[in-house]
Amino acid sequence: MVNGHGDRREPQAAGSTDSVDGGLGEAPAVSSSRPRAAEVRRPVENSNGMTAQSLRSLRDRRFRRSPAHRVQGERGALTFVREVGFCSTFYRFPEGVACLWEAVAGRANPRWPRHSHHDAGIGLTWELKDTLPARKRVYYGKLLKGRPLLVALDLFPAFYALVRGRQRARDYRVEYQAGRLSHTARRIMDAMIREHPQYTRELRANVFMLEPAKTRGFERAMAELQQGLWLVKSEERYEPTFSYRWDLLEAWLPEEVAQGRRLSRETAVACVIERYTRGAVFTTERALVRLFGLASDEVARAVMTLRRTNAMRTDCAVEGWPGRWLIHA
Repeated sequence: MVNGHGDRREPQAAGSTDSVDGGLGEAPAVSSSRPRAAEVRRPVENSNGMTAQSLRSLRDRRFRRSPAHRVQGERGALTFVREVGFCSTFYRFPEGVACLWEAVAGRANPRWPRHSHHDAGIGLTWELKDTLPARKRVYYGKLLKGRPLLVALDLFPAFYALVRGRQRARDYRVEYQAGRLSHTARRIMDAMIREHPQYTRELRANVFMLEPAKTRGFERAMAELQQGLWLVKSEERYEPTFSYRWDLLEAWLPEEVAQGRRLSRETAVACVIERYTRGAVFTTERALVRLFGLASDEVARAVMTLRRTNAMRTDCAVEGWPGRWLIHA
């Protein structure tokens, strides 16, 4: 979860998010083998006449991928993040996740310009991904597949429940003793528990890792602590020198962490999936498993819960696409 050092290099995009499977990778395979009895009994719902093209168009509107609906400033960006629940900054997820850069550009899959420092869209995206978290309007961190996300604060407790459960910052030693936290990460947490927040250089000095040869080890441990929701980058400072300021997550977002600790895992899974499909419009169970790294049975239970509450239509046949689809109600 450690970020770069202020350079605007092209993110490693995963290609178009508009392939069959809705940006969810390859299309579901059509099996010629005899379906199991449980599968035969599952009803196929009507998608209310929605075609593949109409679903893609609706996703484009939700993701602000049109000039008429593009994000033009901080207020619009905050509204966008709250509407979709979470979004990437520059990276285009193949599973189909809202992207702030696309929303600013007002189109899908914008090309990375040759001179990115002079591109207004990239400049605004870069500014927004710095200012929104710094003003504590959203959470910013690498929550999915090691990629940075902006997350609406009302959704963040669900992510916390999935990653940390009922743990608090002091439980890092339990994780270390269980072999789930590295030695360097434990040393960093020792320093942060003693004093927080800290800027990067101060923190490196406190754990005796100022030498250039130790940079990679420090950054690996910081990525580990961010992805584990122990630490959060609370500020990017550009003057007099570029630096990050770090804080304990529960000190930076105490209410959201407390809410997350009270959520059951089952509730959190359903919450995250509902907010994702509300913005993305359509998906598949297989894509949800791949995107969120969840067990297939967890996803299946959440989907059934959302179906019972009329938040999602399941097993939908979509004209122009093979297989069955999940569509937000």
